[in-house]
Amino acid sequence: MNPAKPGETARTPWIVGVSGASGTPYAASVLRALLEAGESVDLVVSRASRLTLLDETGISFRDAHWQDDLREWLGRGAEGKPGIFETDISGVRYWPAGDLAAGPSSGSYPTKGMLIVPASTACVAGVALGLSKDLLQRAASVTLKERRPLVVTVRETPLNGQTLRHLVALDDAGATVVPASPAFYAGATHIQDLVDFVAGRVLDAAGVEHGLYRRWNGELGGGSGGR
Repeated sequence: MNPAKPGETARTPWIVGVSGASGTPYAASVLRALLEAGESVDLVVSRASRLTLLDETGISFRDAHWQDDLREWLGRGAEGKPGIFETDISGVRYWPAGDLAAGPSSGSYPTKGMLIVPASTACVAGVALGLSKDLLQRAASVTLKERRPLVVTVRETPLNGQTLRHLVALDDAGATVVPASPAFYAGATHIQDLVDFVAGRVLDAAGVEHGLYRRWNGELGGGSGGR
């Protein structure tokens, strides 16, 4: 990474790792909200997640054309319709999952932390055990060892005992585990509302401001009538 020039602020991104679990709309919502908040993003898309993305959206995520593919992905709503959102992706830097010499593989590379959205059980196990089999897992291990925020959005049901033990190990190591569990008190009327609630809780855990959902105010019935 090039050092900041006089008068410029050094780029300190959030790493967003997308693993192979179902739930690519969650990742898209988180990415859009981070960029809209003016945050920089380092994006790592695992090989398994490309299959999920293709299955859920019809988009082939390609290293050589990642900008075009990311624009198309972030433009889709949770219902799958294209052209719903417009997002400036100039704040995104993409790292191939197989690049273990990438910036996020080192603790000397400055980041604000990492969000894994969604996190498969295989990804959870790999991070909990410190396997570092690809850049996503390595970046997560670096985030933990540098005592930076790590948010793990597990998307699986039911959870077996082994995965539960891995999640407890991540919690003990300092990570925040955010299950992809939508809530209904925020007046959801569309699938996108449910997706945005989970994405908002991920960003809450990271301390990033957003307006993705209506917060609970202690009054019953406040969610009726839409967003």
